[in-house]
Amino acid sequence: MCEALAPVAKGGRLLTIASSGDNALALLTLDPAEVVAVDLSPAQLACVMIRVAAFTELDDEALLAFLGVTPSTTREGTYRHLRTVMPDDACAFWDAHLDLVRDGVIHAGKFEAYFSTFRRRVLPLIHPKRRVEGLLQSRSPEERRRFYSEVWDTWRWRLLIRFFFSRAVMGRLGRDPAFFEHVDGPVATRILSRTQYAFSELPTDTNPYLAYIMTGNYRAGALPRYLRPEFRGVVRERLSRIRVVLGPAEEALGPFDGFNLSDIFEYMSSAEHERVYKALLDSSAPGARLAYWNLLAPRVAPRPLRDRVVPLPELSKTLHAQDLAWFYQSFHVDEVLDVE
Repeated sequence: MCEALAPVAKGGRLLTIASSGDNALALLTLDPAEVVAVDLSPAQLACVMIRVAAFTELDDEALLAFLGVTPSTTREGTYRHLRTVMPDDACAFWDAHLDLVRDGVIHAGKFEAYFSTFRRRVLPLIHPKRRVEGLLQSRSPEERRRFYSEVWDTWRWRLLIRFFFSRAVMGRLGRDPAFFEHVDGPVATRILSRTQYAFSELPTDTNPYLAYIMTGNYRAGALPRYLRPEFRGVVRERLSRIRVVLGPAEEALGPFDGFNLSDIFEYMSSAEHERVYKALLDSSAPGARLAYWNLLAPRVAPRPLRDRVVPLPELSKTLHAQDLAWFYQSFHVDEVLDVE
């Protein structure tokens, strides 16, 4: 995401799907003038605001402890302080979910709970802890390929992955069932293929997504971009550049120079995808970039709009090949043309 938007980010306006706030904070490292974090969910915006408050009020050690990266027994007390600098709607949400605060807010969310179930109930049936630790060791590409093929890729691994990442289980525990309305073909087989690629071809010791899924937390050498030591300072300095907006992405007031759209198009029919994409183009500055992922449903720049935007397939493929969020089937970067 950051690599895709870096050429248009400095001094520009960026729009991002808020989600939990991780990407909004990560985009601050690109030195934009503003990051507009938009979401249909008030809960997701509350997740952004509690992270902003934590960065504002806490030093690095206290920040990691409060968020849930390191152990703490004082998170509720810390929250009582943070809520004095948070908006009322965010306070109302977290006041009603103090259990999530006590557990660490990075662990809150349906997908986090989904992977917690996988880690606690499924993974122990496949591999012991020592083997999981072995997966997370630093290895050369050749060593990773050998470890995956000779140690990790057992029949039990393949069987249980196909079960746990099936439509039925994902719809019940992880993804909104509406997501699958626009997905064709086997789900688990695609995820298994991407997992083999990631475990063999990408570094496994510095991947924060892999560390979290396999162990339930991040590690010192495998942190999300916004929490890495080299970025925490600049994130703190630029917190005032974040603005949260409740509503659909296409209704946010532009113009924008860059868009992080996550996988929002996969929840839409083809007609709705084209409508939303066109509205985003209408709020784009010339030369703006749109970055988005496909998990399972194929969504690219609609052909009727190709006179206004050009896909960047080589860049997209290169960045997808390096993407530590390996479970996505494709990553797309489109560039808006200056057609005036």
